[in-house]
Amino acid sequence: MAISTVAVIGAGTMGAGIAQICAQAGWKTNLFDAYPEGLEKGMSAINAFWDKGIERGKTTPEQKDEWSANIHPFSDMVAAVKEADMVIEAVPEVLQIKARIFHVLGEETKEDCLLGTNTSSLSIADIAAASGRPDKVIGMHFFNPVPIMKLLELVKHDLCSEETIALAKSAGNAMGKTTILVKDVPGFATSRLGVVLGNEAIKMLADGVASATDIDNAMVLGYKHPMGPLALTDLVGLDVRRDILLNLKKSFNDESYTPHPLLNELIEMGRLGKKTGKGIYDWSDGVPKDTDLP
Repeated sequence: MAISTVAVIGAGTMGAGIAQICAQAGWKTNLFDAYPEGLEKGMSAINAFWDKGIERGKTTPEQKDEWSANIHPFSDMVAAVKEADMVIEAVPEVLQIKARIFHVLGEETKEDCLLGTNTSSLSIADIAAASGRPDKVIGMHFFNPVPIMKLLELVKHDLCSEETIALAKSAGNAMGKTTILVKDVPGFATSRLGVVLGNEAIKMLADGVASATDIDNAMVLGYKHPMGPLALTDLVGLDVRRDILLNLKKSFNDESYTPHPLLNELIEMGRLGKKTGKGIYDWSDGVPKDTDLP
């Protein structure tokens, strides 16, 4: 099946990024969000990204015009997905919310529509079951910032068809991604490793081992990570990282995945990372700077 129309559910940081690369792939892209302010913010983020690309000489105004014409904001989810060949859900990591969405998708999308979920830790099988069409559902785990990061982690569950896997791989390639295929186990491959490293880095920070910048530089310069674990935690969102840890703790019945108290304390203070301007770092001018911790 050829993809020509895509719907993205959720216009947050991840959803907006996914919609952006879908538009750049040449597909008609319907971006839905349940909240008008969220939809507006997502569209603005996409526009700002393209403007920055023009300023840096990486893209042209003509490309922006072409891509912009492909994106269509929607406040009605059913209308957004009705004619889609592929739907990618990118809402918060709450199984009940995702299950409700996939129940609707199972009833309102075309029979051959690919249904992808951008979850980073939840069971794909559980999400797929809610759709009534589990063979069409696959995990499509993107990485932030979506337009830049090259990896797309595809997650197959037992009822996922080979046709769905092949179409998801093809779609990922069209979006400029390198795909990996992993089993539907808690945390998949990337989240399971990433949150453990991030949680340990927060513990080191709380113990006074080194500053946030020095801990991150240890991994960037010593292990060639493109970004340190603390800056990445801020970029992903402290609340998102906590939720992944809690999901893993419950799934494996393993206390080692318990979020560090400092992570919980920062979340309670509203310091969720770059999206709020402050987390482990201060992002007030867009560049991470060490800041006082509780």
